[in-house]
Amino acid sequence: MNVIRVIATVIIPPVGVFLKRGLGWPFLLSIVLTLLGYVPGLVYALIIVLGEKR
Repeated sequence: MNVIRVIATVIIPPVGVFLKRGLGWPFLLSIVLTLLGYVPGLVYALIIVLGEKR
């Protein structure tokens, strides 16, 4: 499942965060960062997806 999350994160960063954490502040922050620029959203999403085990 982690591979699917990483692939989804690279394509559309908020989707990866949603798959890991669901709806909430991390998801909303990911949307905002992605709208400001793809790279900040991608970096944040990868930190969330690959970071802690939850």
